Amino acid sequence: MNTNRSLALQSRVPFTGRRSKTRLGRARLPRRLDCSLRGPGGFTLVELLVVIAIIGILIALLLPAVQAAREAARRTQCVNNLVQLGLALHHYESAFEVLPPGSINDTGPIKNEPKGYHMSWLVQILPYIEEAVTFRHIDFSASAYDVKNEPVRTLTIHAFLCPSDNGGWSVLQGSELEQNGHEEQSGREGEPPLDLGPALRRAAGNYAACHHDVEASIDVDNHGVMFLNSRVGLRDISDGTTHTIFVGEKIVEYGDLGWMSGTRATLRNTGSPPNATGTMGVPVPLAPPRGNPLLAVGGFSSNHPGGGNFVMGDGAVRFVSESIDPKVFQQLGHRADGKLMPRGW
Repeated sequence: MNTNRSLALQSRVPFTGRRSKTRLGRARLPRRLDCSLRGPGGFTLVELLVVIAIIGILIALLLPAVQAAREAARRTQCVNNLVQLGLALHHYESAFEVLPPGSINDTGPIKNEPKGYHMSWLVQILPYIEEAVTFRHIDFSASAYDVKNEPVRTLTIHAFLCPSDNGGWSVLQGSELEQNGHEEQSGREGEPPLDLGPALRRAAGNYAACHHDVEASIDVDNHGVMFLNSRVGLRDISDGTTHTIFVGEKIVEYGDLGWMSGTRATLRNTGSPPNATGTMGVPVPLAPPRGNPLLAVGGFSSNHPGGGNFVMGDGAVRFVSESIDPKVFQQLGHRADGKLMPRGW
């Protein structure tokens, strides 16, 4: 019994040996107190610079992709506009058995000045692009430049605008192009400043019909599908509608008289490949027909990289490269030259 009491007393006495000392030596401060003594964490300068560099690399990698995606969306909208114009032309042809005249005027050739009747082909197809109300407000007893037609002439029609042309031009005033603070600087080489007067307000467009296969004035003897007082039907396009350009893109340039005017504002030719006539109002010099700069028309142009969109006679929209063979491009602007068209051009 004494032995049991001795064991009980020993169990109540704490062990003060080496093992206990070791455990006490390893004891740590409470977690909360330990964190307060170490101080707050943060980025070092090197870490911050590395993060900034990584963000910069990611932006550099993603920015071209974002820009490409935006341009693809703008190009798709442009294609949709041309599809709509192509369908409208076919509906017009079904109703009248001819395509609309490129420009209506008593005499020719057409000069790029606000003098004359000059109703454009875009005016004629308004009822076929859900713009019948706009069409009914046009006074056809007056010219395209008459003050009676100013409410319609200054109307921006989005189907006539390519979003890649800097988001579309605002209403043009006088001889200036005003949009986002930009103004025209000069005209064609040798052409005097075009004084349109402060009263001539008009809305521009980015689409032009093909009036001829070479650089020449807009007249009654052109080889395209829409020109001065033209009456061309699908039956007259012997080269085939698949190989004939109806409408293409053009950038708003110096002296643009607006979508209502049947001048170079709405008519172009295939005398030069796409974008060969410059961009943003600074075209390359052209030899003016008959020595008169006001008779110059010019070719097609766009802000799409590498070329421009065109709607063919069969309604298909094709992207034509600016590096296309100039002779092949001229063939596309002739409705009946009878020449063999290379496949794939």
